Order: sequence, then C-alpha cells, then structure tokens
Amino acid sequence: NRTLADKDIHIIEPFVGTGTFIVRLIQLGLIPTRDLIRKYKNKEIWANEIMLLAYYIAAVNIENAFHDAAKLDEYIPFPGICLTDTFQAYEDDKQQTLEIFGSLKKNSERVEEQKKSPIKIIVCNPPYSVGQRSANDNAQNDFYPNLENRIAATYAAKTNATLKSKVYDSYVKAFRWASDRIGDKGIIGFVTNANWIDKDTFSGLRKCFAEEFSEIYVFNLRGDQRTQGETSRREGGKIFGSGSRAPIAITILVKCVQIGHAKIFYRDIGDYLSRDEKLSIIQNTPSVLSDEFKLITPNERGDWINQRGDEFDNFIPLAPDKKFDGASQSFFVTYSLGLNTNRDAFAYNFSRTELEKNIRTTIDYYNTHEPTEIDPTKIVWTRGTKQKKNNGHKMIFDAAKIVESIYRPFCKENLYYSYDLNEVIGSISKFFPSGNEENLLICVNGVGNRKEFCPFITNRITNLAFYIDSVQCFPLYYYERATQGNLFGENLEQRDGITDFIWQRAKEILGDRCQLIADRKNSDALSYQLTKEDIFYYVYGFLHLRSYREKFSAELKKSLPRIILTPDTKKFWQLSRAGRNLAEIHLNYESQPLPEGVEVIGAEKNNFIVKKLRFAKDDRTTLIYNDHITIKNIPPRCFEYVVNGRSPLEWIIDRYQIKTDTASGIVN
Repeated sequence: NRTLADKDIHIIEPFVGTGTFIVRLIQLGLIPTRDLIRKYKNKEIWANEIMLLAYYIAAVNIENAFHDAAKLDEYIPFPGICLTDTFQAYEDDKQQTLEIFGSLKKNSERVEEQKKSPIKIIVCNPPYSVGQRSANDNAQNDFYPNLENRIAATYAAKTNATLKSKVYDSYVKAFRWASDRIGDKGIIGFVTNANWIDKDTFSGLRKCFAEEFSEIYVFNLRGDQRTQGETSRREGGKIFGSGSRAPIAITILVKCVQIGHAKIFYRDIGDYLSRDEKLSIIQNTPSVLSDEFKLITPNERGDWINQRGDEFDNFIPLAPDKKFDGASQSFFVTYSLGLNTNRDAFAYNFSRTELEKNIRTTIDYYNTHEPTEIDPTKIVWTRGTKQKKNNGHKMIFDAAKIVESIYRPFCKENLYYSYDLNEVIGSISKFFPSGNEENLLICVNGVGNRKEFCPFITNRITNLAFYIDSVQCFPLYYYERATQGNLFGENLEQRDGITDFIWQRAKEILGDRCQLIADRKNSDALSYQLTKEDIFYYVYGFLHLRSYREKFSAELKKSLPRIILTPDTKKFWQLSRAGRNLAEIHLNYESQPLPEGVEVIGAEKNNFIVKKLRFAKDDRTTLIYNDHITIKNIPPRCFEYVVNGRSPLEWIIDRYQIKTDTASGIVN
C-alpha cells in the first residue's frame, strides 16, 4: 500500500550510465509533479556512476527530464547523483576512493548521506563481466571483500555446481548488493544476463531468491547468440542489437516482511522472434501482473525451468566422484576439461611455419620484457606467464612441442603444446603426455551449458571451447609414469580409462564371452571376450540415442551424463557397434566416400588454395570451394547430422578460411 511518490520511498539507479531509468521514471508520470519536485530536491532519488563522462551526461539528462516535467523557472542541479563505485561505497571502510580527484568533499558527503537513506526501489542494467582472459585486456575485476563474502555465504554456498567462478560476475554481485540494500522491504528491477535462470552454476542464487523474497517476476527475453544453428534461430534476436550476445532477462524481486517460499512468476518470450518482435511484445506487456506470467514451483535442486527428475540420478555416472579413482562406481576413471591456452591466436595455426614464427616472437618478448609492457602483437600476458616471469623462469622454443590438435569439430590445426604457453592443461597432459599418443576422447557439454547436448569423439588434444564452452573429455586411456621422471618423458605406462567396476558389472550382466551373430565390426565371428574398448564404444553409441537426449535434455544441460548399462545383450552390442561405426566416421571424416551423385568440377587444375568457402547463392546443394573448384549435387542428408547447430560441412566452411586475429594481427 505504498507508491513511488510516497515520502521516504528512496529510489536509486546504482550503475546509472547515462541515466536511462531515472529519466524514464520522470518522463512516464508515475510520480505526480508536486511529489516529484519534493523527491528530487530532498534526495529521495539517487544515481551512482564511476565513469566521469557518463556521470556528467547522466546528470544533464536527468536534470533536463526533471525540468521538462516540473516546469520550474529556476534551474536545480540534480542533488542525488554521486561519483562513486557503488560496490566500493558500501564496503565497511569509509568512502574514500574519489578524494583522488581533488576536492570532492560534497560528493563524499552525498555518498555518506545516500548510505544512511532507506533505499526501497533499485532499478538498473547492472555491469556484466565474466572476468578478463588476460592482462592484455586491462579489464581486471575489482575485488570487494565484504560483498564477495556475502556471495560465498549465500549463492555460492547453496549452489550444486563445483565450478563457482561465474557466481561472482558483476551482475550477480549487483543482485547480492541490492538484495541486502533494501533491507526487509523493497523492490528490485534489473535487466541482466539471463543465464542465471537455468544454469546449474546459479542454483544457489535461485534458492536464495526463493528464500529472501516474497514475489519474483522473470521475463526471459532469450537471444543467446553464443549458440549456433537451429538453437540460435530459436533464441531469436538480440535485445541490445550488436551490444550483447548473451541472453537477457527482466527480473522484478519483491521483498515484504513475509519472506521465504516466494511465489515465482515466469514468462518466456518465445521462439524464433526477431529483435523488433520482442521489443513490441515488451512494449505491449502492461505489467508483470498480466496473465502471461505463470506461477512455477522450483524443485529441491533449485531448478525453476527445465526441471530435472529423479530417474536420471539412478543411472551410472560417466564421471567419477574423484579423478583417477580406480575403484569409482562410474564408467570412467577420470575426465578433463579441454586445453585452455588463453592465447589461441599465438598457440594455434594451420601453418606450422607461421606457428613457429609466432611462438618464437612471443617467447622472445617474454624473455626480454616485463609483464607491465603490453604489446598484443607480440604476447598475451596471463596470470601464468606473469607468475613464471616473476619467478625468473626463462622460456626456450622447442619444435617437438608443435603437434597436431583438434581445434573445432572437423578441423585440425597445429598446436604449440607447452606448459610455458598453455594456461591450463589439466588432466589432458595425462591423456596426451607428448601430444602424439594414441588415444580417444568422448567429448560432451560442460556442466551448466545451455546449448543442446551433443557428444563427439576426438583422437587429438582438444580445445576447451571445442564446440561448446568448457568441453569435458572422457578418455579411452590415460598415461602414468612408470618410473620417476618428467611426465613428458618416455617412461610411460598406458592405463584404461574405463573402470574395473563397470567392466566387471558388464561381464556379470552380459557374460564374459558373448555369443553373437556379429562381432564388433562385421559378421565373421560368433564369440569373443568383452573388452573395455567395447564398453567405451557402447557409451558413445548410447549418448547418441535420440530418445535419451530428448527425455533427459534438462538433466544433460545441468549435469554430466549418466547412463544405464543395459542387461539386454543384443542391445548392448547394437549400441557398442553403432558407437564404433560412428567413431570411425567422425574420426576419419577426411577419407569418407563421396556421396552418390556428387560432382566435383575443376579439381583437375590442382589448385586447392582456400580463402573462404561458400555455398552458391540460395543453393546449399552447391559449394564454391575456390575460383577453380565447385562441388555440386550435395544431398540434403549431409545436413541432417549436426554438432552444436552445424553440420560437418558447415563446420568446414566456418573454420577453413584465412582469418586475421583482431588483437594480435596474426594471420591464420
């Protein structure tokens, strides 16, 4: 029973930018003129900004909007704007960051006055940051001990995920700050990245929202353009145009004295909508109280949408609870994220000669310069390289460390495989100690990935962003030292990636020797012994089952895969053979037979240099390879199999081109 016009209802835009929300608050007439003049003069409307230029622009915009609405003869500067870092201002230490600008006593006094004011309405588009990838970015996140301790004790403490770094992103900090700032009563209205709605990483945030608020309204505007293919088309247009590739949501959080077990109302804007269509829907939505917002009930895991059931939890996990645990009751002994170099433009190249030149350049710069000297054409300074430099480590180029790798699906590139210049190698070093070992990896989506689940198999070192963010790799083998020495040395023993547990379980269920009509590859043998390799291919076949991927799509977005070990001998071998045959195609994609009817024109000229492949205009049956070669009559079925929204041919078109890295100028 209060309104925005009431006395002591203080409103703040804590990251004001150029003043959008406060300006619209004034222009929309939500506050009667007499009350608006009082609230403006008496500092019941606040705005914070840390960037000096934006601060001045916001002040002018808000003042102009006020005077247009109030029709006053005198010009009144906006007294509620503060030049400050909102997060820093609310740390325990007295606000002092802005004294460095000179005599800003009045500004500091306003900040202190704001901190004592009963803020009840907080509206903004908070800053969003996933953290800088390297020191070259010059965009390191500030650290706010008290705020981050609050996140650790709430959102992070209650999350299901093991990787919690994204819980400390700036927009999540804004949620935590605002939730605490309004006290036991108030309303928060944010426009933010929408990943928090569904990703498992943010399960703790969702649980805390349900506990801390009485009513919650979420309008999911979609627009995730970090997806591809059909998934990207379903996500629709980007709300901020070219300004953001992330999905966007409007969130209204209402806190009353009666908090806990919040009523949660959710609306998804829908599939395949353009940006203009989305903006029209928003404009024609009068209120979050409209019928389009449906009441949802979270489950115990903190899922709000795409809720997981209990059946999946009873399956056998692919991943062990503890890596390299041979007794684990899982399919695999271990697993690993893909390789993260943090300097892909330098560390990868189609040309071995160019790669060697680029690596020699960056090593020479590292050895002769300090981390404070930044030249993006020569080096990418990261936490790892800075630490090595500070410890006095010298780098030496080693040509043996140039190996063939899998950078993206159906795309091999040369890689400089080195602890010196690969930021995070992880357990990949045990799958490929030198980079040249024989091995197979089943790759799947990382936990919390919103993209469609799509398994793929590789036989080389695989990049972290292989076809999704944070790809997880399950190996057929891993390697351990037979004697003391460098892991990259020669004394290595090959170990099985499949656990003894699942092998024994399979033999108990299926029999040690299996009588069959067909063997692993053909129909010559009637019986043979079950091997761990058969189980590995069974996993690959099972993960491709359409029924499994559709039924458990929600679980596969939020958890690493769990599958069953079928007791049906015939089905087991069908899936194992299917997995083996799929692997043969996916690994040896360069030597598959030409589909019937496909015609290659101009290959006799032997000019295979590629700048950029493309389809003929409005014709996906014809591929323009280069000025000399054209491939015609490509059958539609070639586009039916997709990896993260792209068919193999579309991956080839996307990856095999001459490309210049913007930051470094390196040509690949």
